[in-house]
Amino acid sequence: MSTEREMEELQEAAEHGRERSQLAPVSLTMSILAVLVAVAALLSHRAHTEEILQQAKATDQWGYYQAKNIRRHNIEQMDELLNVVPVKDAATAAALMKKNEAAIEKERTEQEKVQEDAKGLEEKVELFEHRANRYDLGENFLEVGLVICSITLLTKVRAYWLAGVAFGIAGIVLTAMGAVLH
Repeated sequence: MSTEREMEELQEAAEHGRERSQLAPVSLTMSILAVLVAVAALLSHRAHTEEILQQAKATDQWGYYQAKNIRRHNIEQMDELLNVVPVKDAATAAALMKKNEAAIEKERTEQEKVQEDAKGLEEKVELFEHRANRYDLGENFLEVGLVICSITLLTKVRAYWLAGVAFGIAGIVLTAMGAVLH
């Protein structure tokens, strides 16, 4: 639901509330629900944005992991080649192989660290995805509550207002659940 439409509904609700004072609680409820919809939408958008940013970082980290993997494999292949091809200077070849062993171990150690970082970033992506989903669901329940409350203004049936309040409470709980996810 667009913000402009929500504001129009609030203005209409306020006008109806002035005409019939018994509808004032409904108008107030609708105003509160509209504000909560905006808050839930903002939280949802921010969580989705953070999810995308963390996914980009994780993707970059996995690319770095692959680069280290390729580098380590190249060094290992050089060692394998030095083992099967006759060399003119065996001492230099042995020194190069020893140097390569250290480089291979360094790449392997760094690669493990990069992999841990990438997995940590993927966990953050999952967290923000779950948060965003809760915020989205909370926003939807709040919007439904707002719409159902507005039916009260047309029908003057109190049950619609109570149903709208119930949906609103469910939306608040779902949104709060998103905020407390760790």
